[in-house]
Amino acid sequence: MATTKPFVSPSFSYETLEETLDVKHKTESLCIGIPREDTFNENRIALTPEAVGVIIANGHEVNVETKAGEGANYSDKDYSDAGAKILYDKKQVFDCDVIVKSAPVSEEDCELLKPNQYIISPIHIAIMKKEVLEKMMAKKITALSFENLKDDSGHNPIVRSMSEIAGSAVMLIAGQHLSNANNGKGVLVGGISGIPPTKVIIIGAGIVGEYAARTALAMGASVKVFDNSIYRLKRMQNNIGVRMWTSVIEPKILAKQLRTCDVAVGALGGTGGRTPVVVTEEMVADMRPGTVIVDVSIDHGGCFETSMVTTHKKPVFKKYDVIHYCVPNIPSGFARTASQAISNVLMPLLLETADEGGIDNVIWHKINIRSGIYLFKGALTNFHLSERFDLKYTDLNLLIASRR
Repeated sequence: MATTKPFVSPSFSYETLEETLDVKHKTESLCIGIPREDTFNENRIALTPEAVGVIIANGHEVNVETKAGEGANYSDKDYSDAGAKILYDKKQVFDCDVIVKSAPVSEEDCELLKPNQYIISPIHIAIMKKEVLEKMMAKKITALSFENLKDDSGHNPIVRSMSEIAGSAVMLIAGQHLSNANNGKGVLVGGISGIPPTKVIIIGAGIVGEYAARTALAMGASVKVFDNSIYRLKRMQNNIGVRMWTSVIEPKILAKQLRTCDVAVGALGGTGGRTPVVVTEEMVADMRPGTVIVDVSIDHGGCFETSMVTTHKKPVFKKYDVIHYCVPNIPSGFARTASQAISNVLMPLLLETADEGGIDNVIWHKINIRSGIYLFKGALTNFHLSERFDLKYTDLNLLIASRR
């Protein structure tokens, strides 16, 4: 079969097309409201005065409810010096387009929400109520959660920072409760020359476990780590750079190690549901008197059978003569550091939202932020929440594609 040559007529003029580029959206000026948190045990604030100063310098407005930063030792003056407006009425704060909270949305907050607002806050799936979610859906709220927000590298930056704080704090807490000052058994965490080091058992080799192990090793303690994931145990050894004593969670080995330890840390992560209980009541009863248990997993139910939620005001109780520290939200006890960590993530995110011309455009351009959105204009876009509360689930990708 003969191939015909392409026909080029001199009467046509061929020109190159101009490159069509994505037109940048007009930047949007944001009005951001920071209410004071009345929630039990919450001392953090989601934006520090320094971050507020940067946001205001970029042409946005920030309204802060009076005494919102007190828990983290930031005064109203710190915020007004940064350019924020201090409001004395919570209702006025909720008139802003964007609300940034360091505690989950409560039923009282729902009454103050305006239709089509954008909220950034934690969700705490374990204590979330269906009514709150339904009220937010009715008001067509767009909501982003701290827990599920991902950065460009696919990590959860806020959860990671909070886990680092909790892990580092664990050994400081254990040290306090081992000392005579707090009716402990009078043991120094770590050890000195000629005295065997304090023995620390860590259950869970995630970020909390890793930072607890780092701090314990730096103090001179002997550390033994349990986790069912060999990958996590290997990663922890590589990150810390020391060959450590590690084991999978085998009840007999675990019970034997717990019998002779001075500090036991529960650092198992909750994968959406309740943390598995890996230390039974019998194992705790066999532990030496005066041993300290710090159950960081209490946020998701705890991994020691004897754990019960305590508060920052009364953080410990004794059972079988073993000291239990089971305060949820440990980072809130180090509120200033925690506030700075959250602020470092949210400030660039808010500036980016404004530059892109609003949250709708950010979600369209930034795929990693989609994972954090659990409500989009009233539609529930988080599969776990829809399963848990039996509410209609909508795929966020389809939602935003249909709006283009």
